[in-house]
Amino acid sequence: MHALTTRQWIVLALLTVVWGFNWPVMKVGVTGFPPLTYRMICLLIGTPVLGLVLLFLKVPFKVPRQYWKELLILSVFNMFFWHILIILAVSLLSSGRSAILGYTMPIFSALIGAIIFKTQLSKRNWTGVTAAAIGVIFLLWHELVNFSGKPVGVLVALGAASTWALGTQLLRRTSIPLPTLTLTFWMTAMTSVVIAVLATVFESDRWVAPTSTHWASIIYNAVLVFGFAHAAWFYLARSLPPVASTLSVMMIPILGVFSGAWALNEQLHWQDWAAMGLMIVSIASVLWPSDRKT
Repeated sequence: MHALTTRQWIVLALLTVVWGFNWPVMKVGVTGFPPLTYRMICLLIGTPVLGLVLLFLKVPFKVPRQYWKELLILSVFNMFFWHILIILAVSLLSSGRSAILGYTMPIFSALIGAIIFKTQLSKRNWTGVTAAAIGVIFLLWHELVNFSGKPVGVLVALGAASTWALGTQLLRRTSIPLPTLTLTFWMTAMTSVVIAVLATVFESDRWVAPTSTHWASIIYNAVLVFGFAHAAWFYLARSLPPVASTLSVMMIPILGVFSGAWALNEQLHWQDWAAMGLMIVSIASVLWPSDRKT
């Protein structure tokens, strides 16, 4: 149980909007364009944008040598796997369903926390995790037949979610005494290098000039996702307990599904509405004030 401050609520609300709408935006961006190359361009533009934010806020860039190993591990699980795998999943699946699978992360996070880190979860925490799991099943209801023909996309998205879950647990426990923005910048910079190498090796034979639509999607990602959303998420992940931070963002896949339906004509069903109610229960389970006297 954790009461959010006003600042945390504002950051969470903005993060939900930016990341929620980003799912159909990404789907448009990778339609007819190599996915790793798309992500590479977003990062190559977004990293300097984030750097300008640090300069404007006078946040230090320097990371002492003894923290680089831990920072690399954080980057691998919070950024490398996530950005590589999820953009491939988006290219294979619908935007809304990619969002749903990506946001099975809180379920993986709760399990990793309980099994690996021996985190004791309250009954309300487990209620939230269960509600989120049932909500995900509802959202996937009409896609199971389609998924049977696209098992790679499903497995890739679940791989992205599970590694991100582990990364969130590690980030919460990091011993690096540096501002979140500093860590975010260097994790983003390292991810840019990794994905640039992969895009060059595997997609250079398919490189084409981005269309105006692709550029619009790229700019959205570079400025709003890499310039704001990642820093916002890492701020929440470091300042809130893992269960609270992960379940608090469960409105993002709902927004992803409904924005995909609006922008890309992806069909909605009653299960989508039922899932919204379950996600609200999930969020309330960790953010609703407790009646218990302290």
